[in-house]
Amino acid sequence: MRARSALAGTAAALLSLALAAPATAAAARGGHGHDATRGAVQAQVAAGVPGVTLTAQDGRHTWRTTAGVGDLRTGAPRSTADHYRVGSITKTFVATVLLQLEAEGRLSLDDSVEHWLPGVLGTNGYDGSKITLRMLLNHTSGVFNYTEDKSVAATYFTKEGFYTHRFDRVAPRQLLAIALAHEPYFAPGASWHYSNTNYLLAAQVVEKVTGRPYGEEIRRRVIAPLHLTGTSVPGTRPTLPRPSSRAYGKLAEVTTGPTYDVTELNPALAYGSGEMVSDSADLNRFYRALLGGTLLPPRQLAEMKTTVDAGDIPHARYGLGLMERELSCGVRVWGHGGGIHGSASEAVTTADGRHSLAFNLNSDWTGDTDAVVEAEFCG
Repeated sequence: MRARSALAGTAAALLSLALAAPATAAAARGGHGHDATRGAVQAQVAAGVPGVTLTAQDGRHTWRTTAGVGDLRTGAPRSTADHYRVGSITKTFVATVLLQLEAEGRLSLDDSVEHWLPGVLGTNGYDGSKITLRMLLNHTSGVFNYTEDKSVAATYFTKEGFYTHRFDRVAPRQLLAIALAHEPYFAPGASWHYSNTNYLLAAQVVEKVTGRPYGEEIRRRVIAPLHLTGTSVPGTRPTLPRPSSRAYGKLAEVTTGPTYDVTELNPALAYGSGEMVSDSADLNRFYRALLGGTLLPPRQLAEMKTTVDAGDIPHARYGLGLMERELSCGVRVWGHGGGIHGSASEAVTTADGRHSLAFNLNSDWTGDTDAVVEAEFCG
């Protein structure tokens, strides 16, 4: 849920969080009581976002809307059923699986990383025996964020780098090596810093404990039981399922230059920190089930909702793959935001799971996702 800025800042945020397009808003169903949300969605397009797709659910009432276009070349509109890359929303899925494994007695969140991944964190000031799984999940480990490395930014977030390397097969060990070439941000547990490397390690722990790929565990434990038919862990698949829109980025440190189609890429670069694909209906169903206690026993859900100060993110605290935010009207919502090339997504719900919202902007350089959340819950 952090506001996004120029691509100079999004190299980290995209795996962590203009050309004006014609606006065409369409309420596919309902619409009563959502005037503020509709206005906030249309404002995103007016500010330069190509298109938006959104689904809100309040009790039994579901409302869907779109604005702008899904394809700048053809002018085709966005669909309320669009699949899109959800970026760091993946983190909530990974954390849920680890908490399920704890509930089964197969691990403890107070286990050290060294216990499950011996020798992995043992160089350049890192001590895996002092970093716990809990610290990975709430970003208090101090482990360097590999997407803040300058070589990663040059390779994947510039025009030349992206079009040369977007289909590269990048192994988690390569990404971890990039992170560990940098010293820790701080001693384990001493502070908070958002780091995609934490969830790279968390996904590897899932694989070590279960003996199966982390994506398979997410499918088996979350996607299949909740019948999330639009949700997937794509691995190295570069394309999006249909229906979907094109995704756009600037691939530069400025927001005034050309706009590029960045839809196809190998999402393995994001791995457990941001690889997944979903749609708005599925994200609402997932977070409603999670906060409603369907996926986790009460003890594990309470652990997930035990938060720490989220650094410079205003009015927010971070739990275990789950962020709590207090809105301007006093409403508290739980969820996560996610960004990856050409895509910015948000999914939040109230603590009782009754009122939920999920939406996507098919751009990575402009837009105010916070304004849309505020409009839906406070408008």
